[in-house]
Amino acid sequence: MLDKKILKIVQKMLPPISKTELEALEAGDVGFEGDFFSGKVDWKKLLDMPEPKLTEEEQAFLDGPTQELCDMLNAWEINNSAKDSADGMGDLPDEVWDFMKRNKFLGMVVPKEYDGLGFTALGHSAVVMKIASRSVTAAVTVMVPNSLGPAELIHEYGTQEQKDYYLPRLANGLEIPCFALTGPDNGSDAGAMPDTGVVCKNDKGEIGIKMNWSKRYITLGPVATLIGVAFDMKDPDGLLGDKKEIGITAALIPRETPGVEIGDRHRPMGIPFQNGPNYGHDVFIPLDKIIGGQEMAGQGWKMLMESLSVGRSVSLPSMSVACGKLSTRLTGAYARIRRQFNLPIGKFEGIEEPLARIAGKTYMIDAAMKNTLQMVDQGQKPDIPSAILKYHTTESMRTAVNDAMDIHGGKAIIDGPRNLFQDIYKGIPVGITVEGANIMTRNLIIFGKGIFSSHPNILPIYKAASSGDAKECSKETFKMIANVLLNKGRSFFFGLTNGRGSHVPVDDKDMAKYYRQINRLSASFNFSSAMALAHLGGGLKRKERVSARLGDVLSNLYMASMVLKKFENQGRQKEDLPLAKWAAEQALHDAEVALHDLIDNYPNKFFASVMKIIVFPRSLLPFSARYANKAPSDVLDRQVVQSVMEAGGARDRLTDGIYLTDREGEQIAILEDAFNKVIAAEPLEAKIKSAVKKGELDSSSLADAVKANIITQDEADMIEIANAARDEVVKVDSFPSKNSNYSNGKPKKAKSVKVKAVASK
Repeated sequence: MLDKKILKIVQKMLPPISKTELEALEAGDVGFEGDFFSGKVDWKKLLDMPEPKLTEEEQAFLDGPTQELCDMLNAWEINNSAKDSADGMGDLPDEVWDFMKRNKFLGMVVPKEYDGLGFTALGHSAVVMKIASRSVTAAVTVMVPNSLGPAELIHEYGTQEQKDYYLPRLANGLEIPCFALTGPDNGSDAGAMPDTGVVCKNDKGEIGIKMNWSKRYITLGPVATLIGVAFDMKDPDGLLGDKKEIGITAALIPRETPGVEIGDRHRPMGIPFQNGPNYGHDVFIPLDKIIGGQEMAGQGWKMLMESLSVGRSVSLPSMSVACGKLSTRLTGAYARIRRQFNLPIGKFEGIEEPLARIAGKTYMIDAAMKNTLQMVDQGQKPDIPSAILKYHTTESMRTAVNDAMDIHGGKAIIDGPRNLFQDIYKGIPVGITVEGANIMTRNLIIFGKGIFSSHPNILPIYKAASSGDAKECSKETFKMIANVLLNKGRSFFFGLTNGRGSHVPVDDKDMAKYYRQINRLSASFNFSSAMALAHLGGGLKRKERVSARLGDVLSNLYMASMVLKKFENQGRQKEDLPLAKWAAEQALHDAEVALHDLIDNYPNKFFASVMKIIVFPRSLLPFSARYANKAPSDVLDRQVVQSVMEAGGARDRLTDGIYLTDREGEQIAILEDAFNKVIAAEPLEAKIKSAVKKGELDSSSLADAVKANIITQDEADMIEIANAARDEVVKVDSFPSKNSNYSNGKPKKAKSVKVKAVASK
């Protein structure tokens, strides 16, 4: 009797879920994030996970073909290649395309038995990251065939015939793939997909599918020879069985198939990677063109969601981390080289704040990406962590690049080959928009999907309630209630003790407090999530700001945990301690701010007051601070900045994996050279300043300093060389103008310029 009452209550509370939504919820695996939904972190499980490491073959590919490819790339020339390209839109040079195909850059994820490179997710990511630090266009071109593309879907779900035929061709660049998912009226909403495939017979009496579709934003679409298409499959005449609404299906369509139309190109933010719409009008395909064959008809959405969970962990995070690392390395060096008031600008507090944010967020997203990739390489499909990565890495990229632009000032906004930021700056909104806009990812996916798929009880309760299994529904409901009550007590106790009394798996005094805070906030997250579910029920689906804030708590707990794991992986490097502390403190502060904002804005004040007492019991005490987890201090900011303004050590570890070169004329080589020369000259300049201060010199003249034996002539030459290198770094590009009288280092012949007179009033 009680079981049936519980079943009725649960059925009223649960929101209606469509078939495609349920497939999406069931796709992927529950990873480390599941610990936060249970309210208790299994630190042993995380810390015992092996350190992410490249194979020897992957490292050789990075040092060889990838470095060679990067040497061939020039972002300025690629982004201004429109006038020389066949369609006037711009493209990678033909020799770059040939090199990528020949060296199997488009087949990194294809197994070796099908003539691919068979790289791990970490190896795949490392290649994309290095290329992205050189050219966004090239990175996207390599990224797409190796993430959500036909190759991965064929390998995972295809028939043996499809694997044998297509995978070797994709690996060797004989086929250029794309996947057509997004349409004008549906982004990530599969239920609204207007593209159809109707089972029918052709003129020969063969059973197949007549397809019609309209897709846009399809990367590599304009040059693709093999198009993967997602469509809503229907069988109105029952040619395949009794089921008439088969559902979302994925099929492989050769470009030359009659009825396929390749549209004009898009040009996202002026970056000329191949992107555009395509269409299908009464395209007839045999059933064996369905990925996986007829038995996989209707399984397309689940296939796509599972593949996307892997691809999201690699593609956009790799590009975002590359931009963060490049911003850190360039800006740390520039802040040491560039001077104002005879001081490196990195010494000014106004510069310290954004520069620390660049480096700290880069450490954070690099930690999250690499450890999540290790989960992928262990066979997991981390659905929610991949969504966390997609949102937070691209948002951190936006922050890092914008901060770097502010510090570089005018140098970062002048077009030309000297500007190393214009390419990645243009790429920011692309990463934030594709694979689901970040607004959707934050408001709906991270928590909304996570609470169903990663919570230990919610999905079992839903399935039991949907099937009418009262006994199972009651059992799972009581298990959930017991879990919530346990975490209610843990949240209150740890809130009073500020995490003391919780399990800390390391003996590192510097880092132990962060483990305690994650333990505290995990219990609070579990309890707050349960309160929101109990109060809002199915309405939680519409309360996007509640969902978003709970998602922010979850995300930042995940990011903080990955930071701790990275610090352990790297052997607790003393030089890296400021970076690890900054990243952990920022993530935990953001998690706590999200919890406060949730409670302060919660739609029901009674529920809000209960949550506040349990989650923040110290707020009841007089003179208590609002936040137990404060944002990184000014002192910590300064320590982080010092670490990235010094050569070697922490700077090299943090920015490892991006493109570096000593080739003459390369802007990054010019910057690095100046950085090292300026550092070498600083002690000599300090000797001169000290002599002036003591009255041993009347001025800072190098000639006077040599004459007074303060420095040697060789040392004076070192300072002169460093100053010349500094001048070279701060230069910006300028272009010929009809009104200029000086060009290319030589005066022009003077000529009169007519100026329109303006009458004064």
